Amino acid sequence: MAGVSRKPDRDRSMEFKGFLNGLKDWDDLLKDKDDKLKGHARQNKNPGNEYFKQKRFLEAIECYSRSIALSPTSVAFANRAMAYLKLRRFEEAENDCTEALNLDDRYVKAYSRRATARKELGKLKASLEDADFAVRLDPNTQELRKQYSEIKALYEKEVANRKSGALIEASKESQRADGLQVESKIIQDDYLISNRVHNAAASSHKSSVVKHECVQHKHELKASLHDVASRAASRAVASAAKNITSPKSAYEFEVSWRALSDDSAQAQLLKMIPPHTLPQIFKNALSAPILVDIIKCIGTFFKEDTELAISLLDNMVKVPRFDMIIMCLSAKDHSEVQQVWEEIFSTRDIPVAHTEALARLRPKYCYREQQEKN
Repeated sequence: MAGVSRKPDRDRSMEFKGFLNGLKDWDDLLKDKDDKLKGHARQNKNPGNEYFKQKRFLEAIECYSRSIALSPTSVAFANRAMAYLKLRRFEEAENDCTEALNLDDRYVKAYSRRATARKELGKLKASLEDADFAVRLDPNTQELRKQYSEIKALYEKEVANRKSGALIEASKESQRADGLQVESKIIQDDYLISNRVHNAAASSHKSSVVKHECVQHKHELKASLHDVASRAASRAVASAAKNITSPKSAYEFEVSWRALSDDSAQAQLLKMIPPHTLPQIFKNALSAPILVDIIKCIGTFFKEDTELAISLLDNMVKVPRFDMIIMCLSAKDHSEVQQVWEEIFSTRDIPVAHTEALARLRPKYCYREQQEKN
């Protein structure tokens, strides 16, 4: 036994050590490859962010543009939009935010940055809608709430100024009539004074006749002034209606819609749009206030053109993000939509064929009502 060779044991020991060394080498190789891959990833990381931190915004835009050309993402578009904002190129910033939202319609930063761009471009109503939606998506961020409050204050000031301007414009329209009224009053006063001087001894009957004529003249003057104002308003409405053109995009629609304060003119705008084109017009840009306005406007001509009204309602449902907009309606907006549905779209004198269509559409528009039932 003492003379038995231990060479096989030594060989197996050497083989095992070699196996362990091989594993270690393999592990080192994997770590080396992993380090190289991480380093490569760091090298390939978009340097636009670094340029942005250095306030080299043009270089940042070039980097983001190359990234978008290779693989367009909502983040790349929103980052480039931020660089455009820094350079005060607000139209490009707005367009990039819209592209970002086309790729991700719940990207809060894109809504916030587009709100900033639109505010600077003077599109305060659209800016307020973006800021409002950003807050709804992320209500706990104080910065978003502050942005919303600031834009809301600017928009309310603009509305107040616009109303004041409208009053001034209406005043200018009636200035000529007012001038005639003042002149008439002076003549009338002179006439009365002269009449008193030269006819002091006249009978009470004659004085009564003169007084009656003066009162009648006042009524005629007021009626004339009312006619002038009425004709001016009619001319303004007719002029606005004449300039209405069928919109090709959501932006064109909102611009035309805001310019038309008269219900009949807004109804005319809706009637000009082929219902099946609504999804292509609005795409991802339909806002809650515009949707509610459209529903209420459809209600104004529902009875006279029920088929067109239902076709418009049916195609509005096909607009991207419609379901999400309805779900996010405020309690006030939801109440208004449901009131229109109850008072106009649910009357008993609607034909059976249209009743079935409206019954099918009602759950889509009255979402909360449906949720309460379930």
